[in-house]
Amino acid sequence: MVLKKGDHGSAVQELQVKLNTHGAKLAVDGWFGEATEAAVAMVQRRAGLVVDGMAGQKTIEVLRGDRDSRRLQEKHLQAAADRLGVELAAIKAVNAVESRGSGFLDSGSPVILLERHVAFQRAGAAGFDTDLLAARFPNLVNRTRGGYAGGQAEWARFDNLRSVTSQAIAIESCSWGLFQIMGYHWDPLDYPSVDEFQWAMASGEPAQLDAFVRFLELEPALVKALKSKRWAEFARLYNGPAYKENLYDAKLAQAFATAERLAA
Repeated sequence: MVLKKGDHGSAVQELQVKLNTHGAKLAVDGWFGEATEAAVAMVQRRAGLVVDGMAGQKTIEVLRGDRDSRRLQEKHLQAAADRLGVELAAIKAVNAVESRGSGFLDSGSPVILLERHVAFQRAGAAGFDTDLLAARFPNLVNRTRGGYAGGQAEWARFDNLRSVTSQAIAIESCSWGLFQIMGYHWDPLDYPSVDEFQWAMASGEPAQLDAFVRFLELEPALVKALKSKRWAEFARLYNGPAYKENLYDAKLAQAFATAERLAA
């Protein structure tokens, strides 16, 4: 769960209590207003986290006294922004809207999502009888999207797909990490091998961000849209024509405005 400005309730009260133990002076009223947002940003800034004013898993970890060296930090986004030649607030907006929030599950495994229609394509290209596979394992190999289990259960699907095809096909058929980069991009993104791609995605969120930056570098139109803050164009290119249904462009614009405000 991610708590953000406008939220209210007992979870916000608990957050405010924790923030006060870290030096904030909030009224514990259960309302996530500007003061609570500023207190969250203060804790994030001190810890070197991405400063977005939202209390997600990484911020809660810091408030509990836990630190995970694999987590994305503000300096990593600054380096990505410099590399792409875009404003930090722009790359932070994309991180806020397009990322999964956390690149890892509670188990410590990278977040993945197996796309069975991609498995159908990759298995076919490798010479497997895809019609037979689809008939026997329709949730793993299929002409159409679907079959999602979510969370840790996606790793069970991964292991099952690997057992009936190959390790490479299983890796290539999943999206990985914060930015849902598909495994079959490993070659154009200049990873030495599909296994090297998986190891990178398991090494930490900075490496997952690096994969996303590599992806953007292969798509100059995406970088151009990001530089000029043409959110509708960026969302269309990154999410497809259905971006309007999910208001991705409006969410990006709002996240950019928030990033600028918190940096002031």
